[in-house]
Amino acid sequence: MKKDVENVIKEIRPHLQADGGDIELVDVDEKQGIVKVRLKGACVGCPMAQMTLAEGVGRNLKEKVPGIKDVVAV
Repeated sequence: MKKDVENVIKEIRPHLQADGGDIELVDVDEKQGIVKVRLKGACVGCPMAQMTLAEGVGRNLKEKVPGIKDVVAV
């Protein structure tokens, strides 16, 4: 599962970097289906960061990686 999550993040990363941000994978809890990420760069403090996390990152991970239930920023 972790490798699948890493691959999806690689797909998402260029979109975040285009706006001056970035994302780092912190942890994948396979038993609970929770992915922890750290938003970086322009994403830190951005008012749209939660929407990006939920609608962009979270939605993509849930669609493409079976078993992912939630994505949280740490």
